[in-house]
Amino acid sequence: MRVIQFREAICEAMSEEMRKDDCVYLMGEEVAEYNGAYKASKGMLDEFGDKRVIDTPISELGFAGIGVGSTMTGNRPIIEFMTFNFALVGIDQIINNAAKIRQMSGGQFPCPIVFRGPTGSAGQLAATHSQAFESWFANCPGLKVVIPSNPYDAKGLLKSAIRDNDPVIFMESEQMYGDKGEVPEEEYLLPIGVADIKKTGSDVTVVSFGKIFKSALKAVEILEKDGIFCELIDLRTVRPLDIDTIVESVKKTNRLVILEEAWPFGNVSTEIAYQVQDIAFDYLDAPIQKINTADTPAPYSPVLLKEWLPNHEDVIRSVKKVLN
Repeated sequence: MRVIQFREAICEAMSEEMRKDDCVYLMGEEVAEYNGAYKASKGMLDEFGDKRVIDTPISELGFAGIGVGSTMTGNRPIIEFMTFNFALVGIDQIINNAAKIRQMSGGQFPCPIVFRGPTGSAGQLAATHSQAFESWFANCPGLKVVIPSNPYDAKGLLKSAIRDNDPVIFMESEQMYGDKGEVPEEEYLLPIGVADIKKTGSDVTVVSFGKIFKSALKAVEILEKDGIFCELIDLRTVRPLDIDTIVESVKKTNRLVILEEAWPFGNVSTEIAYQVQDIAFDYLDAPIQKINTADTPAPYSPVLLKEWLPNHEDVIRSVKKVLN
């Protein structure tokens, strides 16, 4: 099977869907003439033209609103934010319009729109450019939130997101665009709302998603050498949350560790921990461990940033803690 980069998987997904449906278009800052801020739309302007690959001014509120409005005339826009930190400027359009149109119109207007771009930290980008917003958007009924960790999942999930009749928040990472992975040449789709068990095991369930999933995988591989076998689950989607897959795993392992690149208060791992203890409390042989960033804005200093971000060593410590 061929190996391509994450950015290429994203580009292929968008291009394939645009070839199938003339109502699909891409809009955002630098998506056209510059081939995308991270080159995820390379070559798309040449193929589809400037009516369907549209460069915008630096006005997230404006082009997010245009995208939402265009769904009401039958279009299926893909709105790219250069980073989800900038989506805060347009969050009113996402939360108060995209997420609510279907309900407020009595089902007359679906809102088939994808908001995509990088989330989380990406090195020395400091406090205002290093934030993870998945739990913010997942808190809002009407939105679906997808966060792939590899090129294969990214392509299959993005194609499903573009075809979905509800608004989808599709979150990537600046530090994943160059990641390489196997991606089939033939068409495939992956269902939204279904987690993937990347490794089976019987000792501890480890759950993660997105870029930080790679740290969980590294930890699990190291633990295997010590005779500790973890069941590793990649959520892929945080809303809808595939709690059934997590619970079934916990019933087998009786222990749960969750790794997430986000502040510790009120995040995705908090919700997972609540639901697992509510559904499967009697199966737990140890308290659930959740691993997050430090409860501060992201620092700029590389020394402090290393301390702020969770890593594979934190996962190893937490796994050994729940195993006593």
